[in-house]
Amino acid sequence: MKRLFVFIIFILSALAIQAQQRPNIVVFLVDDMGWMDTSVPFADKVYPLNKRYQTPHMERLAREGMKFTHAYATPVCSPSRVSMLTGMNAAHHGVTNWTMPFKDRNSDTPDEQLDFAPWNMYGLSPVKGVPHTAHATVLPQLLNEAGYMTIHVGKGHWATPGTPGANPYNLGFVVNVAGHVAGRPLSYLGEQNYGNMQGKPYNIHAVPDMAEYFGSDTYLTEAITREALKTLEAPIRNGQPFFLHMAHFALHDPYDPDKRYMQKYLDAGLPQTDAIYASMVEGMDKSLGDILDYLEKKGVANNTVFIFMSDNGGLSLAYAGRGEAHTQNLPLRAGKGSVYEGGIRVPMLVKWPGVVKPATVNHTPVIIEDFFPSILEMARVERYNTVQKTDGLSFVPLLKSTDKKIADRALIWHLPNKWTEQDGPGINYKSAIREGDWKLIYHMRDGKMELYNLKSDLGETTDLAARYPKRVKALALKLSQQLRQWEAPMPLFKNTGKPVPLLDEVL
Repeated sequence: MKRLFVFIIFILSALAIQAQQRPNIVVFLVDDMGWMDTSVPFADKVYPLNKRYQTPHMERLAREGMKFTHAYATPVCSPSRVSMLTGMNAAHHGVTNWTMPFKDRNSDTPDEQLDFAPWNMYGLSPVKGVPHTAHATVLPQLLNEAGYMTIHVGKGHWATPGTPGANPYNLGFVVNVAGHVAGRPLSYLGEQNYGNMQGKPYNIHAVPDMAEYFGSDTYLTEAITREALKTLEAPIRNGQPFFLHMAHFALHDPYDPDKRYMQKYLDAGLPQTDAIYASMVEGMDKSLGDILDYLEKKGVANNTVFIFMSDNGGLSLAYAGRGEAHTQNLPLRAGKGSVYEGGIRVPMLVKWPGVVKPATVNHTPVIIEDFFPSILEMARVERYNTVQKTDGLSFVPLLKSTDKKIADRALIWHLPNKWTEQDGPGINYKSAIREGDWKLIYHMRDGKMELYNLKSDLGETTDLAARYPKRVKALALKLSQQLRQWEAPMPLFKNTGKPVPLLDEVL
């Protein structure tokens, strides 16, 4: 018995040592941040918009880690968030639009020509058999089972109310602060209790868990950062590896000025709307710096992987049918909701002390579903089972050496939805595929296809489809084959009841 007891103690000690050696992992996820919304140039030169914003802590992260210049999310938020937690492409998991904060309501806008696609409008579910959901084994659950303290802070927006995926605790998070079903806050202002106003009807967009800051002048970005740091105290004290999913509400609307930074942008001559947005960007960057400083202060920075990412491109109000243009993506075309580069290409930075060489740049295309296998590899979770077949590839080899490559593959985006009332560039009922420098865009309404070479035409200004018909055909066949294999949802023609054809059916 004594020998057995000693053996058990040995095993437990070995497991504890192994757990301590595993790196902590922070995913710093920003909402609606465009590729150009930063003083860090992700293009091959500094553009005017880079000079507008002040993000010194993003600059710091780029100096200390690796900058990805061809990182991609999906055109809108919920699909990206589901892809990150499942490792599946949006066309595969079928959550192709944002999930509503109300049950039995479709976020798609009604259309005269096309009827709703049978997409998974209720979002992600860790439980099988929930109608209109994507059932999957999720990332935080696997990390939790491997010994990680799993923490979510900020925006959730994976599923609709009344379904299991709406609650972060059901997804494997041990700690949740402010994560719920809404995709935006009602207010960023502590003076307005972040939307929790007495004497007014309850609003689903009011931010929960922030009562400590009600009535104060604490901006929401600052408040949830302070709460995030509190959640790290216990795992750091106990020597337990942690996974912090720091999911900011910023930079999503409403556009409430961060008073700490607003005036200097007005003094610089920016219009009111642009100054408000720039103040929100700098407040987000301050949060980034606070977390980096805290990790260093606690002595765990050298054993922490830090990943910065946005869930889609920056909002371009003109394209979203919301009035005056407010594009943060130039020279990229269009913005949020679009399969053009402005809607899907996003800032991404990775710091991993001892693994990632500081101040390195990687031009390999990566996509949001790659986070799932990458984070599990970082956490040394080598054996795991999932109910879903994953699509992402680990980018860890890219982090370890700039000479490494991941397998050649095509990247795919699929938006069989009417995201906003007006069709704008690349918005509503579009699919796209990128292979190498070539990108094909499919318009579901009329079967039109556009071809661009991103190396020579970053802004997607010159359609080369007529000049390279063989290239169009090859990409169209590849995209059709993959969408068919994934059983990707397609909208239906109202006059026939039949689904929109795939590309190889209209060639």
